[in-house]
Amino acid sequence: MLGAPSLAQLYRDKGGIPRHSIAPFIGINALPIVTLEIQIMPHIALPPDLPGIRGAMAFRPETARPLNALVEVLLTGPSTLTRGERELIATYVSSRNCTHYCHSIHGAIAAAHLGGDEALVKQVKTDFTRAAISPKLKALLAIAGLVQRDGKLVTSADVEAARRQGATDLEIHDTVLIAAAFCMYNRYVDGLGTEQPDDEALYRERGKRVARDGYVTVSEEYLAAHAHSAH
Repeated sequence: MLGAPSLAQLYRDKGGIPRHSIAPFIGINALPIVTLEIQIMPHIALPPDLPGIRGAMAFRPETARPLNALVEVLLTGPSTLTRGERELIATYVSSRNCTHYCHSIHGAIAAAHLGGDEALVKQVKTDFTRAAISPKLKALLAIAGLVQRDGKLVTSADVEAARRQGATDLEIHDTVLIAAAFCMYNRYVDGLGTEQPDDEALYRERGKRVARDGYVTVSEEYLAAHAHSAH
């Protein structure tokens, strides 16, 4: 077959291709010759019933608990930013990192906090400057996007722009930390090759649950259930 893409090319952007995919191989006349079902497995033996970061956390509960405690403080703790706004920051950073599981689940949690407004979440992922959000949140998302690329790209001008829109130093601090933390979470999920389903209903239902009960409470259920099988 001439001109057939390599597997590396097909999967170089995992955020746009589900972990379980139907991949067409193209022949000499640019017509599909054969379709192969490709299932990418995690790089290590993670619990098969726990997709995304949940499988990685169940593998090592000792590190899972402080990671969940951090996200609980950042995204659900007391703040002048709403839970929905903070989830949008996490969702935006995860979408820029093309980590399908993270931007899908946090997008679903954001929507649950925002009255089910999935269209708004999708607009933030696509182009937040056109989203129906406050000028302050847009300025904070701009900072988050810079942190996602390289923290050194954030300038005093970016910070002042956020302040002009009413952002406090604590809100700026937490935006930077949310962005930095989610780069870590995203690379954790992708670096272990975790399963990242493409089922929107799965994310939607779990998003409602996490929005209602919080990260620590929900995580303790699956950590306890898999305690016997942890590494």
